[in-house]
Amino acid sequence: MKCRVCRGPAIIDVRRHNANFCVEHFIEQCERQVTKAIDAFSMIAPGERVLVAVSGGKDSLALWDLLHRLGHHAEGLYLGLGIGEYSDESGVYARDFAAARGLVLHEVDLRRDYGYDVPRAAAATRRVPCSACGLSKRHLFDEVARQGNFDVVATGHNLDDEAAVLFGNVLRWQTEYLARQMPVLPAGNGFPRKVKPLVRLSEREMAAYCIVTGIDYQVEECPMAAGNSHLGYKEALNSIEERSPGTKHDFYFGFLDRAAEAFREGLAQDAAALSSCRDCGAPTPSDRCAFCRLVERSGGRLPEHDGHDPATATGTPVILGRRERP
Repeated sequence: MKCRVCRGPAIIDVRRHNANFCVEHFIEQCERQVTKAIDAFSMIAPGERVLVAVSGGKDSLALWDLLHRLGHHAEGLYLGLGIGEYSDESGVYARDFAAARGLVLHEVDLRRDYGYDVPRAAAATRRVPCSACGLSKRHLFDEVARQGNFDVVATGHNLDDEAAVLFGNVLRWQTEYLARQMPVLPAGNGFPRKVKPLVRLSEREMAAYCIVTGIDYQVEECPMAAGNSHLGYKEALNSIEERSPGTKHDFYFGFLDRAAEAFREGLAQDAAALSSCRDCGAPTPSDRCAFCRLVERSGGRLPEHDGHDPATATGTPVILGRRERP
């Protein structure tokens, strides 16, 4: 197996491109695909400050590394979700990554800073853990970005993730979710811009990127995600992709090119109805946002930080791998 570029020994085959790459040209390929996604969808402008949502897994760490390589000002945000040893371990990977590269990592811990965690929230709301987890992440990514004056929030969703989510939304014709399934959600109404620069790269490519660049990441999946329908959709698409390489790409980007706009007509009307949460000030369609209601039902409390960045008000930012006083 030879590299398509230099004809040297290849370390990976990318079947949807009908191409093999050596280490050097595979890294260049990943950088090229991220740059192409950023440019095609106007994700990040030169000089903008990017907040990368970091979990300690391969995708978010690879994304942070790629943005740093490409010259973007990117800082990380790690959320401690309180999911036992899994969360403890994921935090170590995120901190070690930041320390080794001299990057800035901010931290918010649900249990310490808000008085609840994902298992407790799932029990209190009697909903699947992924629901409480997703709500907490979305709110806190936005909150830290607003208070820290970041222009963009970047997440490590890859092509496999987006194709699987699209598959599930189409099966159930979840039109509200289909309307928001874009690589970029623009800023507005108090929300920062949200981007997914890895949409042109697969999960397998991200794992390979971490291996060849020496990124140590958490391999284990979240123990509370067992039975998640998203994993089933991934398995189904993997089976199709094995028989017909390029299916995931064609499915996802075909939706963006041919159908996405048809579902986006109601978004502007929904945005116009937003007001400010009476407790935290976040944009919400009611008097209290869903996050504040979740915190209350879970027996937690909002931190008293007088409008400052929750990641700095509690003394939790990690700079160069060490805790720094606010």
